[in-house]
Amino acid sequence: MLRIGPSGNSKSFYDEGYKHTYEAPEWLSARGLNAYEYSFGRGVSLSGDTAKKINQKMKEYGIEISVHAPYYTNFANPDPEMIRKSIGYIHQSLTALKALGGKRAVFHPATCGKMQRADAVDLAEKNIALMMETLNSTLDFDDYILCPETMGKLQQIGTVEEIVRFCKLDKHLYPCYDFGHINSYMRGGLNSEDDYRKIIDYTFSELGEEKAKNIHIHFSKIQYGASGEIRHLTFEDTEYGPLYEPLAKIIDEYRMTPFVVCESKETMAEDALFMKNCHKIV
Repeated sequence: MLRIGPSGNSKSFYDEGYKHTYEAPEWLSARGLNAYEYSFGRGVSLSGDTAKKINQKMKEYGIEISVHAPYYTNFANPDPEMIRKSIGYIHQSLTALKALGGKRAVFHPATCGKMQRADAVDLAEKNIALMMETLNSTLDFDDYILCPETMGKLQQIGTVEEIVRFCKLDKHLYPCYDFGHINSYMRGGLNSEDDYRKIIDYTFSELGEEKAKNIHIHFSKIQYGASGEIRHLTFEDTEYGPLYEPLAKIIDEYRMTPFVVCESKETMAEDALFMKNCHKIV
């Protein structure tokens, strides 16, 4: 099943008087959406009671939940203690994900810092492999998908090719393609159906059908500059891309079943519904 929904709650959700994430599933279901991403961007903090309530409501209304791990993970950090902390943030995120009833967690791979990019990518690959060894030996569950995300700034590690490279390390690793980020680091390079097709074909070729068909997608229009990503926009913006319609055609043509998350600024649910309506196969 193709799943589409917002990252967090739209401004309209709060404007209508709602306050709590456990109220979001009913609100989303009434609008025809069936996915939701919960962010632990600034740290994993969630009580057991709240997680249970969200889990129950998500299941009741047929919404599948994913989570975003803390934003500050960096697997190219040369300090082993900082790598230990990054692995800990992922472990915490997956434990919270399990409590929420979800199976997918997104994380930021790395930044170059003062290192040459090739050296930083090599180090990130080594440490992500270490993370997977650690998780496989310490988690008491195996039914999860962990998604390294393409990044939007030139000093960050996370091109399509780098993400695919990382995803070859373990069965649990599936790509998170943030197409707004990809468009940003390409400085507007996502323009046509063929631009999307090249990325999807490459993924099928390198990772196989299971991972390619079930990628995680982040989508929003993003303002970019010489160094890449600047800020998230809404679909009303006409200056910056990318456009979702060409990607929807490829997803339908290849009969893919990705988990699609809209990250527009404040209108993520409204723009997610627009994205859903771009598809002929849902």
